[in-house]
Amino acid sequence: MRSFFKKLLSMTDQRMAPRFTFFCSGILLIFVLPSCIILLAYASTSKSVDRAERLLISKDFEHDYLSGSLIEGKHNYVSSLRREPNSGSWLANTELSSSAAVSKISTSPVSASRNAYGTMLYVGTPRDYEFYIAARVLLQSLRRFHVNADRILIASLDVPQRWVDTFASEGIRVVRVPNLPNPFKDQLDFDKRFKHSLNKLYAWKLVEYERIVMLDVDNVFMRNTDELFLCGQFCAVFIDPCIFHTGLLVLEPSNMVFKEMYKYLSTGKLESFDGADQGFLTSYFNNLLEKPLFYPPVNNSARLNGYYRLPLGYQMDASYFYIRLKWRVPCGPNSIITFPSASLLKPWYWWSWPVLPLGLVWHDQRRATIGYSDEASILLAESFLYCGLIVLASAASLGLIPTLHLDVDQLYKSCVPRRLWAKHEAVYAMFFAKILPTIGIITSFLFPFWMVPTTAHSIAGWGVFLLGSLSFLTTLIAVFKFDQLPVLTPWVLIFLNLLVMAFPFYKNGIIRMLTVFGSASFSTPFLWWSLKTIATRCSNSEREAGKTSPVLKVTSEVSSRNCAD
Repeated sequence: MRSFFKKLLSMTDQRMAPRFTFFCSGILLIFVLPSCIILLAYASTSKSVDRAERLLISKDFEHDYLSGSLIEGKHNYVSSLRREPNSGSWLANTELSSSAAVSKISTSPVSASRNAYGTMLYVGTPRDYEFYIAARVLLQSLRRFHVNADRILIASLDVPQRWVDTFASEGIRVVRVPNLPNPFKDQLDFDKRFKHSLNKLYAWKLVEYERIVMLDVDNVFMRNTDELFLCGQFCAVFIDPCIFHTGLLVLEPSNMVFKEMYKYLSTGKLESFDGADQGFLTSYFNNLLEKPLFYPPVNNSARLNGYYRLPLGYQMDASYFYIRLKWRVPCGPNSIITFPSASLLKPWYWWSWPVLPLGLVWHDQRRATIGYSDEASILLAESFLYCGLIVLASAASLGLIPTLHLDVDQLYKSCVPRRLWAKHEAVYAMFFAKILPTIGIITSFLFPFWMVPTTAHSIAGWGVFLLGSLSFLTTLIAVFKFDQLPVLTPWVLIFLNLLVMAFPFYKNGIIRMLTVFGSASFSTPFLWWSLKTIATRCSNSEREAGKTSPVLKVTSEVSSRNCAD
């Protein structure tokens, strides 16, 4: 093994470093730039609707969560909500009831459709923009399947107006509502992301519809599912054997049901195991598990009454796919994919693929609907910047730009005040000589990762990340005179492991998992050798005559004086 590494080291002299760098950057340019251009080409595929179909109605109303309806009918869209007596002193101390008594509600006009697909959007989470993008993709994907229903968005009043205008321009009917206070927000282990998730209950107030399919934004439709509107007053899927999933609900709007739900919230008679809509609705519809399974009536003949369990095909957990890398859900047609996974592995994050292969399915729907105009322009700018860094670093390594050969010792000393340097010269010299290079290498990966827009396409995101990390690593090699192979080894290992995960021809998920594990195990000794070599070179340089940095000489001299004393 040592002889193998020595041969590799002998092949990577200072002259070959720029050549290897140009080779890697050339491959990445072929990989990154076309991806960004393709994303730009698909950036604006959705057509805008007429301006007259945007937010038309805006009337004053009082903050009352119970009486009246948000939208009374097809002609009288918004009414002043009457405050019922004893509607709950529970609201007296909330920020909404203490705010101005008059606010505004805006909705798009009601169409002739009796049914609707809907989702909700609120702000106050660390990932508001990502959920905004996900909601747009979800609602626009329904348009591609030619659903015979309205598409509605229940948006809280604090959602930015420009986002609301964007939804309206895409033909979405927007209903703006005040945030429904959450009585469970102070319970132990409450996730603040779900503080306003109870806004989903407002769907029961849209009584101008006969049925509403209420969706979470992490759903991906595979076909038209209008047969769901034939289900009963409440229908849901049991992903968990005992708890139904609220990522898709079929419901019949009813002011009476909403008032009863609100009463239970205000009195605390019902609990929520997660402090969110899932726990509350599970407590409210606690006998759904005993209900029959929904089968669409033949020829869509009649709408059913009562509560029903929906087949699993309407909420196919993405984790089922990773077992066999194909869909085999026998319970009903394979209709909708859902991603109830870790929040940082939702499909709209560019790093979720190839870790989770289904991420590209969501990106395909985004590419075909709203496009990537914002992200693509940023990725192109970053790509050209990183390519410029690679060219400069390679030119410096060849000696074509002597000014880039920095006096590293003066750079070290300039980071510390002269008085402190004189007093603690050994400590600072050791820090800059051994710790700072390691920090620089780690930063070379973290900074490009952080700079990629979170909702970029996965292929373009990983390409720009690899290009950026390569540019910073080559800059470190040029400035600090590092050996090329140890510094670039982590980059090569990341690239190879991404290829292993992205390989599309695994027979099943078990083989894929074992292959990825084997690849990671194979990479571990190379990564350890890389880090050890960098640390060893820094230590050995203290004892190499004629090659020792003055900073390291200071360390050696101070250590000798301390020993003599």
